[in-house]
Amino acid sequence: MTGPVAAPAAEPTEAPPPPPSIRVEELRKRFRRQPVLRGVDLDVRPGELMVVIGRSGGGKSVLLRHLLGLVRPDSGRVLIDGQDVTRLRGRALDRVRETFGVVFQGGALFDSLTVFENVRFPLREKSRLPADQVDGKTRAALAQVGLGDMGDKYPAELSGGMRKRVAIARALVTEPRVVFLDEPTTGLDPILVNTIHHLVVELQRKFNFTAVMVSHEIPEIFRVAHRVSVLHEGRIRAVGAPADIEGSDGPAVRQFIHGEIEIDAT
Repeated sequence: MTGPVAAPAAEPTEAPPPPPSIRVEELRKRFRRQPVLRGVDLDVRPGELMVVIGRSGGGKSVLLRHLLGLVRPDSGRVLIDGQDVTRLRGRALDRVRETFGVVFQGGALFDSLTVFENVRFPLREKSRLPADQVDGKTRAALAQVGLGDMGDKYPAELSGGMRKRVAIARALVTEPRVVFLDEPTTGLDPILVNTIHHLVVELQRKFNFTAVMVSHEIPEIFRVAHRVSVLHEGRIRAVGAPADIEGSDGPAVRQFIHGEIEIDAT
């Protein structure tokens, strides 16, 4: 007698991709009669550096404020690690924000505090670590951005590039899972722009945080982003690898990147 025929071995299947760290679904926002976000959809993968580009005044910073839970949408959702921050309030929202690091457009440093005190500030506010550990983490954060010997300086005594690096150190000192950067190179010369971009890339690779950066720095940003999304007239018009975005034949994308006048936003 012959035994039962063995079933063929199952072909290996690829593991499903991890869920996005950030998911934006049909986000809409208007201020008075002016629509700013007209149905934004965007996924940001865990551990990637996503850069959002678009015209000045086109809603990039408004989108970022929604991701931070600072603005309530008219409709739509923002999911951070599965939690809808548009529905959270009070302490529940604060707990999610504790996992964030934020680099504001102007740096937002406290002029009356030293560099060391500025970087230490979020640890003093958010953690219950002993003072010596707080100081140790602060020194380490400053060393990571090349400012280990600048702790006693005040922001007014620093160059623009140094202030940006202090802001980055402060954003990362709490070891956040998600980092938001709002035009972190505004006002810097091209050499400093590249310095800051490469510092962000180096730190992102080291700590593997998920990052969303709003920027207008074209074409420099294409050399540092994992993926780029183009926000135009309140919608994401394209998302892809930098090379794909640069080579896109979409009218809205080409108008922004290459300065072409003709545009079809439909």
